[in-house]
Amino acid sequence: MSERSMKQRMIAGEPYRADDPEIIADQLAAAAWMRAFNATLPPEREALLRERLGAVGAGSTIRPPFHCDYGFNIFLGEGVFLNFNCVILDVVEVSIGDGTQIGTGVQILTADHPRDAVERAAGLEWGRPIRIGRNVWIGGGAIILPGVTVGDDALIGAGSVVTRDVPAGATVVGNPARPR
Repeated sequence: MSERSMKQRMIAGEPYRADDPEIIADQLAAAAWMRAFNATLPPEREALLRERLGAVGAGSTIRPPFHCDYGFNIFLGEGVFLNFNCVILDVVEVSIGDGTQIGTGVQILTADHPRDAVERAAGLEWGRPIRIGRNVWIGGGAIILPGVTVGDDALIGAGSVVTRDVPAGATVVGNPARPR
């Protein structure tokens, strides 16, 4: 293993162990924050977003309940909207561009695990960043998998599972999501 802490390795997208005490402390802090956020009404809710997330652009809204791993790896542009019951597993950076709208129950998942069962049993995992451009619409129940980039002005159909990058202006639908 590297000289860097497990948290540093996690944020860099390198293999790390999620049972590290510093990482567990961050997870517990995020869980406490989510309880407060999900029980709070506006305008106090907006202040809580700015307290935990990496960046929150003006006019951005997340409707509770909202769930994330850490929060500090989530970066929202201006006017971003996440509807009820979204999940962001942010072991590495998740950036969401200005004016993007995300439907109910969307999952944005940066966390990844070894495909080999023996390696998986060793307890290592990693993350791959997700970048969502400006003015994107993601329909309810969609799932964005690790490492995906969604270009500006793209549309992702409800219930789609996005396994590959989506070009700017494209519409993708289905499981796996394909151009329409």
